[in-house]
Amino acid sequence: MTKRDITIDTGDGQCKAGVFKAGSGATAGVILYMDAFGPRPALDAMAERLAASGYVVLVPDLFYRSGAYGPFDTKTAFNDPATRDRIMGMMHAASHALTERDGRSFIEALTQEGASAKIGTVGYCMGGGRALTAAAAYSDRVTGAASFHGGNLASDAADSPHLKAPMIKGRVYVGAAGEDRSFPPEQSAKLDLALRTAGVDYTMENYIGMAHGWTVPDHGVFNAAGAERHWKRLLEFFDETLH
Repeated sequence: MTKRDITIDTGDGQCKAGVFKAGSGATAGVILYMDAFGPRPALDAMAERLAASGYVVLVPDLFYRSGAYGPFDTKTAFNDPATRDRIMGMMHAASHALTERDGRSFIEALTQEGASAKIGTVGYCMGGGRALTAAAAYSDRVTGAASFHGGNLASDAADSPHLKAPMIKGRVYVGAAGEDRSFPPEQSAKLDLALRTAGVDYTMENYIGMAHGWTVPDHGVFNAAGAERHWKRLLEFFDETLH
């Protein structure tokens, strides 16, 4: 397994990213869209596991426009008002529109790293919506998009991911936390209706008993059994959509 740090020129600035490969034979790529705490060892470990399954994996820093930040203690960061405000400000600055625009550069970077075939996206927390947005914007390359405990996937915002459902051509998997204030049942129903109406091939699954962030190993709400269930679903999904 190798990790290589690269810098991607997006046209708006220099975006740092990690590229993960298990060997030289992988031709399918995956963009892993981070959660609110940014790239770090926990996400590296997740990217390594994906790469070990035969993918070239890219983990870009979506907060690159905000300058230096972190590292954050994922278990306590939101308990401190100043740190919480800093993270929330960076999240808002990394808007769906900007991350969508960055997607072209991310795909080009993956292609240069050998991912010449199909591309998948997966996102966690704030990254969940970005994974779906990328599937809509780059439907010619993205054949599978997955979101786990993604927030605000079907909000009232003008850039809500559910509004882009008609543009998605690939398959979609949404794994929702059993209790998640950022993705309540009314949003789940709205997203379900949007995907079904648009004729998207999708699966939505409710992980009862899991909290927002349950899949990421350095989160305080990490659940080992739930995380393994997520891995089983994700690897099967990419096996079906990227090969």
